[in-house]
Amino acid sequence: MGNCLCCAQKRPRHRQQQTFIGLNPGLEGKLNNILEQNPRYTPDPQRSHADIIRTKHTPTRNNQISKTRIVVAVYDYKERDVSDVSFKKGDRMEVIDDSDGDWLNVIHLTTGEQGFIPGNFVAPELSVESEDWFFENVSRKEADKLLLAEENARGTFLVRPSEHNPHGYSLSVKDWEEMRGYHVKHYKIKPLDNGGFYISTNKTFLTLSELVQAYSRNAFGLCHVLSKPCPKPQPQMWDLGPAFRDDWEIPRDEIKLIKRLGRGNFGEVYYGKWRDSIEVAVKTLREGTMSTAAFLQEAAIMKKFRHKRLVALYAVCSKEEPIYIVQEYMSKGSLLDFLRKDEGKTLDFEDLIYVAFQVASGMEYLETKQLIHRDLAARNVLIGENNIAKICDFGLARVIEDNEYCPKQGSRFPVKWTAPEAIVYGRFSIKSDVWSYGILLMELFTFGQVPYPGMHGREVIEQVEKGYRMPKPTSHYLPDDIYKIMLSCWDNKPENRPTFEFLTHYFEGFNVTSEIPYRRSLIKTIPRKLGYETKTIQKHETEYF
Repeated sequence: MGNCLCCAQKRPRHRQQQTFIGLNPGLEGKLNNILEQNPRYTPDPQRSHADIIRTKHTPTRNNQISKTRIVVAVYDYKERDVSDVSFKKGDRMEVIDDSDGDWLNVIHLTTGEQGFIPGNFVAPELSVESEDWFFENVSRKEADKLLLAEENARGTFLVRPSEHNPHGYSLSVKDWEEMRGYHVKHYKIKPLDNGGFYISTNKTFLTLSELVQAYSRNAFGLCHVLSKPCPKPQPQMWDLGPAFRDDWEIPRDEIKLIKRLGRGNFGEVYYGKWRDSIEVAVKTLREGTMSTAAFLQEAAIMKKFRHKRLVALYAVCSKEEPIYIVQEYMSKGSLLDFLRKDEGKTLDFEDLIYVAFQVASGMEYLETKQLIHRDLAARNVLIGENNIAKICDFGLARVIEDNEYCPKQGSRFPVKWTAPEAIVYGRFSIKSDVWSYGILLMELFTFGQVPYPGMHGREVIEQVEKGYRMPKPTSHYLPDDIYKIMLSCWDNKPENRPTFEFLTHYFEGFNVTSEIPYRRSLIKTIPRKLGYETKTIQKHETEYF
């Protein structure tokens, strides 16, 4: 089961002071203008940094080759346990073992300390991933959201992998115009056949770093000279510490419950801290809600699913009742509560589209893993800073033993969110989750209105079976195209409902300012059956210069 906490506490803390000879990175070779292979690392959203570092030769920003395994810190990190090491941004470390997946065993080249570090907080030294301006797992819509933060001035920028060209990049820059206010412009960075990159064909550069430096001195036709890199959000932590990656049953006395955040059908949710330092959310499950053995089996599965749109499950306390589920803390609570509060009511339409995209993206990941949520609703989506949305409680509904959480019993069964085939025949599938997503969209665009207003559960079942679907709301703005997407999610035949992959691409490419044909991908949908067979016509991004 890995290193347990009790064993870790008994181990003495070894801080190895050493004389480092030959640990400085020996850079060898000269810059080749013609490369047989493209030197760019194409990030995989589900691939860990450890996989990158395992590469025998790491391409650097000068196209030189480093045979040493030196990483540089991209963020600050404070140790959490006896087995890990603190570091500051810019610190250099030598990787001595990367077999633990998300955690790298390193030697800090300044302090001499040896221990584990989170792999997603570092990058290979001199690699493009180590640059402040490089964002490896950011979509166009996410780049817009990051750059439009109020604290970012005009000219703030980032570089990200292109979504359409596997060997290219995109440069995203915050701009301002009197008629449009602040907005983001995106430029294609294209690769040259013989190595190098360009935005405009009359200006080519051997490396991305040279390109960024040049446009930081002169706009050369861009909307604005590049001023400063966009601040990078802290990366996701998937474990409380390296000792808890596999052995994640923790002592109950390490959790301090500070404030109750809410009450649900099966227990209460608290804001708390682990070891008085790490913020966590703690879900307490009331006695009799589920079998402890069944829960632990399901939780072990949930722990393995990792995606930036899923709430991270950190640990459990299951030795006594009530069971504690210790998970990532999201500061603004459930999407449902957030939408009904003053702050949520100020969200503009583009913010709602962004939330819809994030939820679809998380469900697309579950779709690829063939995991069914069974209880997708606004109450089971959590909101953090900058309107980051994450899905929680995925898979938990499978182990609920409460008889009242059943369509044949009282009102607590989520009838209004559940597909007809799941209610009548118990046929849960990813397509029944798609039905629930359509209901969630109605919650989202009506700012938390209860679905099927004025109707009770039994009436909803009867009316839906007769073909009734919620009408387009008149009290809130909802474009016809999005309402058609909702109807496609509620197709009576599960096979006709769209996939989450389609829904993700739809909301990611949704053009909020369609009246301004401004260098954006316009996605028009032509429904055939209002289902997953919907055709997509993509108008390619406008070429620049």
